[in-house]
Amino acid sequence: MSNISHSPESAGGNLTARALREGIFAGIVALGLFVLFVGLETTQNIRNELVLNQRWGLLAIFVAVAAVGRFLTVAYIRPWMEARKAAAKAPAEADESFFKRNFSKIAIVALLIYPPLMVMLFGVQGSLKWVDNFGIQILIYVMLAWGLNIVVGLAGLLDLGYVAFYAVGAYSYALLSQYFGLSFWILLPLAGILAAFWGMILGFPVLRLKGDYLAIVTLAFGEIIRLVLINWTEVTRGTFGVSGIPKASVFGIWSFDVSAPNNFAKAFGLPMSSAYYKIFLFYLILALALLTAYVTIRLRRMPIGRAWEALREDEIACRSLGINTVTTKLTAFSIGAMFGGFAGSFFAVRQGFVSPESFVFLESAIILAIVVLGGMGSLVGIAVAAVVMVGGTELLREMTFLKAIFGPDFTPELYRMLIFGLAMVIVMVWKPRGFVGSREPTAFLKERKAVSGSFTKEGHG
Repeated sequence: MSNISHSPESAGGNLTARALREGIFAGIVALGLFVLFVGLETTQNIRNELVLNQRWGLLAIFVAVAAVGRFLTVAYIRPWMEARKAAAKAPAEADESFFKRNFSKIAIVALLIYPPLMVMLFGVQGSLKWVDNFGIQILIYVMLAWGLNIVVGLAGLLDLGYVAFYAVGAYSYALLSQYFGLSFWILLPLAGILAAFWGMILGFPVLRLKGDYLAIVTLAFGEIIRLVLINWTEVTRGTFGVSGIPKASVFGIWSFDVSAPNNFAKAFGLPMSSAYYKIFLFYLILALALLTAYVTIRLRRMPIGRAWEALREDEIACRSLGINTVTTKLTAFSIGAMFGGFAGSFFAVRQGFVSPESFVFLESAIILAIVVLGGMGSLVGIAVAAVVMVGGTELLREMTFLKAIFGPDFTPELYRMLIFGLAMVIVMVWKPRGFVGSREPTAFLKERKAVSGSFTKEGHG
């Protein structure tokens, strides 16, 4: 028998050739998919006639991105991931880095100094956009995703109508503040209690449902709430929404209304600006998000948290252990809905206006996508996913320099969701278990060890 040796040079050549073939194939597929959506565009001219615009340059960019991305994935990214998995299976020789061990503390300190840093860089008025769009909005989605994580990530109950509790909290604050004149600090816990009540109402009909059937019922529940908000015009004002929602105050001591005698800026001798209110809201939503994380961590270590995890892994085994699945499901729905109500009331305070258009199914899909991409059950991973998804879409709005490349008629908003969807596909191919694909069990025998996503059942890692 002849000795056949495979040198590293030949192996590398075969891999490069394979990557090149797959890259060309991906480019051909992208050409077929995008030639009608990107390469050709129909518009109306001044005489109201349909005109066919050809955008072959933009189509070439899409095809090139698909081809080069596939080539890099096969030639470099996939071998690197396989080497990383092999290294992860080997025994660890060194402790985790300082950054990994203290990631949460570093993130909290960075968030605390974020508003003053933006004021120093862009001025008081210039920091308004960065604090509001890239700070408050991201933290709202972080809080919503952490609330949904209790239902989906810990209890394993697929909820596609979570935006309903978000809407209940927002409309509770908007209507009760206008009709009864209650303050934000009274309505904040009240909105959470009302949302938890509706969470229990949703929980009762779905006690015997799971999987696809549970998802369909929760989706219908979210649509029912939205249709009620649209059609109950005597109370909710229908599609016109509720406007003129009162602002929050600093525990009733200082107000942010310009005409108020105890105005915050006047009390401290500062120039009048709406940025002070946004900075106050930033620290307020940061406190609410940290409260959500603290409660979630504490609940996971309690018997109810372990019951949620047992329910997620196997409901039949959970019942055989004597766990009351009825109360376990109801507590998961109600507590998750409560945090959604908190976020909804804060949303109403931030916007000053609420309408049914803010609570469509797309919001539930985005929140669920954040939970899945971040890693179900992982608070840190979900926070990172919210920053990437929400902050990334906001950055795409600011990419006005693309008009200089593709022409003045190019609008980044039209391609924002397309790029957003492509990024989600890439992330799920690269990290199918989310950014953090491992979890730590709350109950352990002698030593706490992280359980890799590869050892858990598909969809439950």
